[in-house]
Amino acid sequence: GQGVDEPLSATGFRQADAAGLFLSNVKFTHVFSSDLLRAKQTAATILGKNKFCKDLEIKYDARLRERKYGVAEGRPLADLKAMAKAAGEQCPSFTPSGGETLDEVRERARDFFYFLCRLAIESKQKEQDVGAAASRSSEAPGEQSGFPWTNHCGETERSSNGASQTLDANILVVSHGAYMRNWIGYFVSDLNCTLPTDLTKSQLSSVSPNTGVSHFIVKLENGNFLKPEITCVCLNQDSHL
Repeated sequence: GQGVDEPLSATGFRQADAAGLFLSNVKFTHVFSSDLLRAKQTAATILGKNKFCKDLEIKYDARLRERKYGVAEGRPLADLKAMAKAAGEQCPSFTPSGGETLDEVRERARDFFYFLCRLAIESKQKEQDVGAAASRSSEAPGEQSGFPWTNHCGETERSSNGASQTLDANILVVSHGAYMRNWIGYFVSDLNCTLPTDLTKSQLSSVSPNTGVSHFIVKLENGNFLKPEITCVCLNQDSHL
């Protein structure tokens, strides 16, 4: 939850190190993190391992915080399950007293996502400047950036005619399990996100393991962020753990 702002444990730091190595060849243009300590430490550790953007500023945003669990925060998960059972509800959808409903969490996710879409549109406008475009080509020979699990590069995508085009933004977001599950649910149910063909329903509804990585490609036709085309490349990837 939000009320117990603990740092990463030794295991958490090892997991963050592994995620950083896993993503070390990805050239991010922006990095956002929840403002809770465990997420901030994870984001800093990931960037510290990166070959291209160690000095990139991490921006902290309260909209990325974990779901608020009210009276259940700081207590064992078994207590939350017992509260849900006593209320005659399933645990994932149950809202403890003082906690956030799933709709409230989803609204936070929706608001932040459209903020990112507007950011990408602004980045595209800035890239039209000749100087900014030239800086993109200054990458050292042999230091190509790219994602570790697909052919999708951190710097380029293929357009429908096969031509290479520069990504307007390549954004790392560090958040929390229950929050991200709601965000992904919003992508699928509200925005018709295209999913990998081998993804099962249980995988879609499960909470990501610590430092699990999900990769989404978002296309905004003609700068229209109200109708994004979203493709999920991978969900809760944990091969680095």
